[in-house]
Amino acid sequence: MIALDNMLTEQLTDEFYRRTQPALIKQPRLLAFNHQLAQFLCLNASKLSDDALAKLFSGVQIPKSATPVAMAYAGHQFGQFVPQLGDGRAVLLGNSIATDGLSYDIQLKGSGRTEFSRNGDGKSALGPVLREYLMSEAMFNLGVPTTRSLAAVDTNEQVYRQNGPEPGGIFTRVARTHIRIGTFEYFAARQKVEQLKLLADFVIKHIYPACAKQDNPYLGLFRLVSENILNLVAKWQSIGFIHGVMNTDNMSLAGETIDYGPCAFMDTFEANKKFSAIDRGGRYAYNQQPEIAQWNLSIFASCLVPLVDEDEQKSIALLQHEMSRLPKVYQSAWLGAFRAKLGLFNELPEDKAMIEQVLSEFEQQGVDFTTGFRDLTETPNKLLSDRHASQPQSVAEVRQCMEQHNPWLIPRNHHIEQAINEAYQGDFELFNRLQSAYREPYVVNHEYADLACAPRPEQLVRRTFCGT
Repeated sequence: MIALDNMLTEQLTDEFYRRTQPALIKQPRLLAFNHQLAQFLCLNASKLSDDALAKLFSGVQIPKSATPVAMAYAGHQFGQFVPQLGDGRAVLLGNSIATDGLSYDIQLKGSGRTEFSRNGDGKSALGPVLREYLMSEAMFNLGVPTTRSLAAVDTNEQVYRQNGPEPGGIFTRVARTHIRIGTFEYFAARQKVEQLKLLADFVIKHIYPACAKQDNPYLGLFRLVSENILNLVAKWQSIGFIHGVMNTDNMSLAGETIDYGPCAFMDTFEANKKFSAIDRGGRYAYNQQPEIAQWNLSIFASCLVPLVDEDEQKSIALLQHEMSRLPKVYQSAWLGAFRAKLGLFNELPEDKAMIEQVLSEFEQQGVDFTTGFRDLTETPNKLLSDRHASQPQSVAEVRQCMEQHNPWLIPRNHHIEQAINEAYQGDFELFNRLQSAYREPYVVNHEYADLACAPRPEQLVRRTFCGT
């Protein structure tokens, strides 16, 4: 039996969570298991049968010494504050110390009702489970900080959504932490300063231990969280990833991509591209993601006011100073990401304008974001060639840099949808093939040439859905 630790329940009070038990699943069936990740997490799962793994990662059998809980949090959803959200369909089983010496949360998603479920059933359709399994592992292999996929289970039960009955599933997510900006909001809104401090100290201890040595640990926490989140969004922008629901309850304090709901990768470049069916106003469109990240961080800053200094006005001034740095922090991360994509080793003031010109030309000409940058790797335009000539690196070194930062293959929306639709018919061949293809997205592999192509017009996916 797999054994887990329980840092959350041992170090935080029950105000931070509700003890809960996953719903009993009669006939769970394992669809996918990430043995490499399990080994990294030191879970000793290599000798377990598929049946045993299905029972463990559906909640039928609780891992040894695990204490399942649903976490409490609030959040701003599309700009509107909701004072209580929480894990309505997720159960944190515990954490494991991995081979890198760090702790990682292990959570079941779609495992049944909790005290935070409101009117929901706490379960998940199989489609969102398969989507998150594929997308989060692809993001990891693309080099983007992300939660990861440990297991996908078919519950052999039906869940009922707007379109009628669908097969159910349970996803096992691994994260450095499931604490979000919304977790801090939950206690800040209730003016529970003692709990805010306990939460901040917990995050510093387990995620940002360097802050403990700083003169002002909580200001240091804000700085590091901000840098990680802005670096993350710059990486999203550099690969054309659109999250779709950048609510504060979907912003991890570890700076990892979390909650793959209506997310999608851009095909033809459009600066204001959005996919999410619920994002009617385009709040979370591609070109809005950097601004929204900074808006979310302003909410986090407001939560830390009681901790940064006893003098409220001084605390606000210190946090406002940190906020004033954020545009430059993001700009630096964005420039770094796109310079690498264009094979630029040195920095020139005109680089920003050149990058923007490349993107503008992509938009005007209807160029596919991923293949467009990959084509520049093969055949740089004159502007880019002239820029390469201003640096000492050889043509081969420039090309190698570009190949390492421009994926040959990304999760194409139509392939994800096709894999889900076929899985609903009992055919998992494409789902399994996509898992294999996404392991080396920067390497040209002609076995997957059909998966690397931009979609034909009739294949375009124009809207995505949360699936909850």
